[in-house]
Amino acid sequence: MIHGMRSPTGTGDPLPLDGLTVVAVEQAVAAPFATRQLADLGARVIKVERVDGGDFARGYDTAAGGLASHFVWCNRGKESLALDLKDPRGLDVVRRLVADADVFVQNLAHGAAARLGLDAATLCAAHPRLVAVDISGYGASGPYADKRAYDMLVQCEAGLVSVTGTPEQPVKAGVPAADIAAGMYAFSGVLAALVRRGTTGRGGPVEVSMLEALAEWMGHPLHHTLHGGTPPVRTGLAHAVIAPYDAYPTADGGRVLLSVQNDREWRRLAEQVLGRPELAGDPAFATNPARVAHRDRTDEVVAKALGVLDADEAMARLEAAGIACARLRDVRELAEHPQLAARDRWREVGSPVGPLRALLPPITLPGGDEARMGAVPALGEHTESLLRAVGMTGDEIAALRRDGVVA
Repeated sequence: MIHGMRSPTGTGDPLPLDGLTVVAVEQAVAAPFATRQLADLGARVIKVERVDGGDFARGYDTAAGGLASHFVWCNRGKESLALDLKDPRGLDVVRRLVADADVFVQNLAHGAAARLGLDAATLCAAHPRLVAVDISGYGASGPYADKRAYDMLVQCEAGLVSVTGTPEQPVKAGVPAADIAAGMYAFSGVLAALVRRGTTGRGGPVEVSMLEALAEWMGHPLHHTLHGGTPPVRTGLAHAVIAPYDAYPTADGGRVLLSVQNDREWRRLAEQVLGRPELAGDPAFATNPARVAHRDRTDEVVAKALGVLDADEAMARLEAAGIACARLRDVRELAEHPQLAARDRWREVGSPVGPLRALLPPITLPGGDEARMGAVPALGEHTESLLRAVGMTGDEIAALRRDGVVA
């Protein structure tokens, strides 16, 4: 089923955001990821894009059957309206849409939304029930307000890169962590503001910055440094303050990760997996601080025991001993993960190039309708219908097309 709806007749409870309209002047990842969550939960999301190519994330790559993988990920279930907001007629269309909307989201460059009158404060003053979200790199004030903010740059400013990687080499996260963090706080901020509106009748502004979102995610190393005085060191797949906690090679070329969280687990590991029961009481290994202090020796004995087993056998022994463990999988292996398959998490969504596989969103509402995983829109696919919906005639629409105001 192309749109991923296993219950098209709506036999369960309706999706929680059914009936809500979102207008988004958005680009890249942070805002589109936030509004895609809203679309999945039933909201109508109208995505306003540039006439000259649209959201620039459309051009990042062609990996998804000719479409950009970022765009496919973040933009299913939306209606695409291609407008030139620098033309007063294009801006007027957005204002008409906002007048009937419940939520407005934007992540334009700093100051651009305010110049257009599309910042949250201006819109909420004109429309008291509206929830309006400003997503920025560094916030609306302060010395960094005008700085360009791309994901990798914010990862560096937030200190994430300083704690990610090996002792020799810091690395950025392999996913756009700053964008995702900001998008998820924007999503939860919208939900919170809508709950408040249900009580007070008023919406209001929501502000999220990528730096502040990612700084919150840095809570453990931040508090460790603030209150312990020492920044955590980079440890690759290991843990800075727990041992053993790492990936270990197996005889068949695989890698198995394990995590020992307390001394009872260490005793079980030593006795049932390592075959070294004497290590359970050895002062060099008996407590976690001792194992961390002797990390090289700890890792050596674990690696020696697991290195003669294949990955399946190593996993079986660890699980039988009650030790938390996992396989080190690549992205192709994730796509075929047996747990995702067993839980029926894959669907197909429509797109301009045909159906594409996509995961159900991780918020599951048992007993209700399944997430509304609508199609990925072509640029300007819904321009005509949306212009007519705000009262424009065929002649007016033709004039806008002729002048390049819409596409």
